[in-house]
Amino acid sequence: MTSNTTSQANLPTSALSEQPWLRAAALLIAGAMQTLTFSPFNWWLLGPLSIALVLLCCLPLAPQKLFRAGWLVGLGLFGTGASWVYISISEHGNTSIPLAVILTVIFVAGLALFHGLAFWAWGKLSKDSTIRRLLLFPAVWILGDWIRGWLLTGFPWLYLGTAHVDGPMGGFAPLVGVHGVTFWVTVTGGAVIACWWLIRNTRYASAAVVGIVALLPWVTGPAVSNAQWTTLEEEPTTFASMQGNIPQQIKWDPDFLRDQIVAYLELTEDHWDTDLILWPETAIPITQDQAGKIIDHIDEELGETSTLITGIPWYGFSDRIEDFTFHNSIMAIGNGGGIYHKQKLVPFGEYVPLQQWLRGLIGFFDLPMSSFSRGPANQSPLDANGTNIMPFICYEVAYPDFVARNARNAGLLLTISNDGWFGDSVGPLQHLQIARMRALETGRYMLRGTNNGVTAIIDHKGQITETIPQFERGVMTGEVYAAEGNTPYMLSGSWPVLTLAAILIVFGRVRVIPKN
Repeated sequence: MTSNTTSQANLPTSALSEQPWLRAAALLIAGAMQTLTFSPFNWWLLGPLSIALVLLCCLPLAPQKLFRAGWLVGLGLFGTGASWVYISISEHGNTSIPLAVILTVIFVAGLALFHGLAFWAWGKLSKDSTIRRLLLFPAVWILGDWIRGWLLTGFPWLYLGTAHVDGPMGGFAPLVGVHGVTFWVTVTGGAVIACWWLIRNTRYASAAVVGIVALLPWVTGPAVSNAQWTTLEEEPTTFASMQGNIPQQIKWDPDFLRDQIVAYLELTEDHWDTDLILWPETAIPITQDQAGKIIDHIDEELGETSTLITGIPWYGFSDRIEDFTFHNSIMAIGNGGGIYHKQKLVPFGEYVPLQQWLRGLIGFFDLPMSSFSRGPANQSPLDANGTNIMPFICYEVAYPDFVARNARNAGLLLTISNDGWFGDSVGPLQHLQIARMRALETGRYMLRGTNNGVTAIIDHKGQITETIPQFERGVMTGEVYAAEGNTPYMLSGSWPVLTLAAILIVFGRVRVIPKN
């Protein structure tokens, strides 16, 4: 056995685990395979196969080698699945191409550290027992995902379970959420290697049991998806959403302010009597204290029972921070009301960490409207003709527990975004898929309005019923249904699966499973 593996003979090896360069290539490929499980590719079966490939490479490695192995997996995943940030840095951040490449590499390499640290912890906790390593891997993976979702504002993107909004285990999302689905994807990948190892040791009956248990949720998932966790109202709400397709280059240019407002008013011309009308994030690109005439005009045009919801920056005095500040906000106008201030801000896009040192260094640190403040917690839903609507602005919809918790007092969910920052990359399509998973987890319609796509109506099963293609100016109309009741996941959040992961680690590492 080479120096890259442990000295214990009970950890199975393979050609991939024993050849360093071959192993490194395989780990990068395994990470990239996970990107293919997400939209627009949707090859969800590659999820467990990528985990099996990771374990085939890593199972016999010494703990000190696992950090680099995990980092390579993360590099493959985020290098292929999240490098779309280059477009916003280069094309919209007034940054030279070489510097944009460097910043993108730093971003991807930094995210990959989460996988590296998780794999290092996995090696330390499992030591040199094959059973322990296979048992603890799903637990460590899930806890790594969870930490990545909140540490330093979090990057809750590219969770393996998200792919199953169209996969056979999607039916479990209202029960256990995206982390619960991800957990079983990793269990299945581990089961593939466990069966291989057991067969090598002529333990055929044990291999059969492991295989059957691992496949059970995959087989039963489609039947579980037929369960109705929430009750939809019988009377529909008519809905219209406007997609302005405003070029990002002129979004904040004062010379084009009137043209943008006129574009949305013209798109809405034939829909003022619709029950619910939606304009996307910052569709009104001036603060609410300057947009009084526009808001009054909208209010006058709306039908008696109609509500228009629009993204708009907000400026005023905040009691919470005891100062005047800007918020990225969404406002309801007409028959209803309310305003919501975004809570989950995008670093550098909406605020600049350490801005006293970074402001002015490069154009990317001075993006337009990058001085927003975080909105307060526990904000009330918007009201539209008596229906409670919980809004989420752009990136917020990616936080599963945040959405589930805030959806409890709302009949409809709504998200607005401006994905023009990411051009024709896979980023906006991944964003849409994430919104679909939130609808599936909560059993509620998700109404999605964007500047340049993809604007969509997503039903309570996470399926798209109406849409406008990307990069087109147009209007989408349809009917939506408010929901009552809570899914099990809305009540418990991710805590059951996180608790299970913690129990596996606490007891699996020493007390229950012997070292040899």
